Amino acid sequence: MATTEQKDYYKVLGVKHGAFSDEIRKAYRRLARKYHPDVNPGDQSSEDRFKNVQEAYDILSDQKKRQMYDEFGFYSDAGPYAGAARGTGPGGFDFSGFDFSDFTSGGARGPRGPAGKKGGGGFSDLFSQFFRQDDPGGSRQTVARPGEDLEYTVDIGFWDAIRGTTIRLNILRQENCRHCRGLGNIASGSAQCTQCAGSGQVNQTVGAMKFNITCPRCQGRGQLRNTCSACGSSGRVGRNETVEVRIPAGAQPGSRLRVPAKGNTGHLGGASGDLYIVTRVLSHPFFERKADDIHIEVPVTIPEAILGDKIEVPTIDGKALLKIPPGTNSGKTFRLREKGVLNRRSQRRGDQFVEVKIVVPSIADETSKELVREFAKVNQEDPRADLWNQE
Repeated sequence: MATTEQKDYYKVLGVKHGAFSDEIRKAYRRLARKYHPDVNPGDQSSEDRFKNVQEAYDILSDQKKRQMYDEFGFYSDAGPYAGAARGTGPGGFDFSGFDFSDFTSGGARGPRGPAGKKGGGGFSDLFSQFFRQDDPGGSRQTVARPGEDLEYTVDIGFWDAIRGTTIRLNILRQENCRHCRGLGNIASGSAQCTQCAGSGQVNQTVGAMKFNITCPRCQGRGQLRNTCSACGSSGRVGRNETVEVRIPAGAQPGSRLRVPAKGNTGHLGGASGDLYIVTRVLSHPFFERKADDIHIEVPVTIPEAILGDKIEVPTIDGKALLKIPPGTNSGKTFRLREKGVLNRRSQRRGDQFVEVKIVVPSIADETSKELVREFAKVNQEDPRADLWNQE
């Protein structure tokens, strides 16, 4: 069986296989400063070392590239099975004598042979079966994965939504276990894995093909590890944290605000998830908000409705004058332009709509009653006259 030597990028940077992203970044900066051609003019060995450091950092600093490298020992823009198209597959097996054009849904009969009948399985299933690095015990994943997003619903007051505010929110998020540094297990000294004899790889034979795959017992490390008791091998533990969240002015009911990287910590150095805050705005005694507009009912007296007047009405900015024309009926709605809520995206304000309600006073004295009777005699218009004209 032919084998292909692969670079150990972790060794190039001088970090462990389970290193976090910040450790990889610090190692790269330190080595880049040390071996940079400008620092070592004319030194070919330093220049070569600098190129290797650059190449290692390019792979290990990218989550997808690192995942592929950890699983297959190399990275290719064409995907993990690109080696098959070049004649070399994972583990150094030579596939140059096979035609892979029809392997997505059928089997092969031999070198340059036609594809078999289409059905379940296929060569991609074969690769996924023999080249993945999942823990057979199901205790943990061996590749970096991003953390989960968190979502919390908070109640804010009417004025806090209008003017903006800062809230302190207690959240429960998953963070890396400090005992095992997020790995889920702890190295047990120099105990060598008996299944792979410390090499980290074992042979797998399928028909006439022979593969090198990652040792399922030690996950390619060559050493046996013990389960972390602090996190139960999950690599993460729950921790309460207080987060300050700025609610912007004009926040709508149901607004969803994003707080980057405050979700659960990623697995094995993966990026943290985000925290989302959903706002629930409490009601106001007399203001009602509809999108960016404000609605309010304002009582007016009979003389104000009959004769007309200028009255003061409340707005979210304070008092404003509203002109009531003579003969205004109850239920009439007036618009105060740009007296609503400022929309932070369009930077335009909504309007305020004022609906007037005529208030009928309770008359107890005879003098007032007599005046009303005199008014009725002079003004004998029947407001219900149109109700009888239905023909």
